Amino acid sequence: MRAHPFRAEHIGSLLRPQPLKNAFRQHAAGEIDTLLLEETLDGAIIDAIRLQEEAGMQAITDGEFRRGSWFLGFVEAIDGLTTAPSLFEFSGAHSAWHCPYAERRVQRLAGVTTHEFNFVRQHTDRTPKATMPSPTAMHFWRGDDAVSKDAYPDIETYFADLAHLYQQELNELESLGCTYVQLDEVPIAMLCDPAVQAQVAARGDDPANLLKRYVALVNEALADRPGNMTVGMHLCRGNYKGQWMAEGGYAPVAELLFGGLHVDAFFLEYDSDRAGGFEPLAAMSDDKLVVLGLVTTKAGELESTDLLKRRVEEAAQFVPLERLALSPQCGFASSAGGNPVTEADERAKLALVAQVAAEIWG
Repeated sequence: MRAHPFRAEHIGSLLRPQPLKNAFRQHAAGEIDTLLLEETLDGAIIDAIRLQEEAGMQAITDGEFRRGSWFLGFVEAIDGLTTAPSLFEFSGAHSAWHCPYAERRVQRLAGVTTHEFNFVRQHTDRTPKATMPSPTAMHFWRGDDAVSKDAYPDIETYFADLAHLYQQELNELESLGCTYVQLDEVPIAMLCDPAVQAQVAARGDDPANLLKRYVALVNEALADRPGNMTVGMHLCRGNYKGQWMAEGGYAPVAELLFGGLHVDAFFLEYDSDRAGGFEPLAAMSDDKLVVLGLVTTKAGELESTDLLKRRVEEAAQFVPLERLALSPQCGFASSAGGNPVTEADERAKLALVAQVAAEIWG
């Protein structure tokens, strides 16, 4: 069995401390220079690494502090990508946010997550985990209108370009010593929701065919990945300031996703009834590990150890206990604003995950 995921995991993003938020605002206003901002960033990330270590985490991230949001760092790093208004409707109105848009042929001119990885590697003796958005996030929110038709008359050319740049990124990460990568996947999780399926169909896409194309796209992106690299996929239904965009159990995607996606592990939200029951885990292929996201990051209340243990036991009816692990359901700050929890809540929840994992698996 692969060395990771670990029994106690976290998804990646952490609350930005107030001095870091202040520094970003001051830099935007021209009150401090880029050098001082970078010094503040580096110090905050080192503190975040220590927080994870002290909480008992073995997989360490930079908290995604260098990104405005979970996907924005990727967009800013890839030549040809920018943002445009999302065409996805939430609660009957156009969502007030921008999503990825390819204004010209996309290409990777430099590393996307390599600097983040290198910095973490230099400041911990534990395992750095690189996180990045799944390639599906570069399409879903606008559908085929996620690309300029002048740049991409054929959407399949865009998908091929996306897969290629992910292959490049993974191979460079491997050359730097990275052995652990997590893809953050929102669109496939949202396709579990009948309301989202209806909206996708209304724009002219068949939800079942879109799911198949997305699974194929991710597999293409991973086709050339190094053999010693563990790749996990986190499925998320939205995590903006404690809110969400979709609900529904994993049954609509389980067979194709859990049986056909070429990743080593799934990080699955299971902190509320919105995620449904554990029954779809029966479709999980025998070579996959499952990290149960049972601890919420959307509220500060601390879960009971007894509840978490009971939930792990319930999941073990469908996936053997030795192939299970524990984590929060998502990051604590998928965008710079963060979720409605405190840094003390964050620390306590990470420590709880580590404690319960140790009590279950030793």
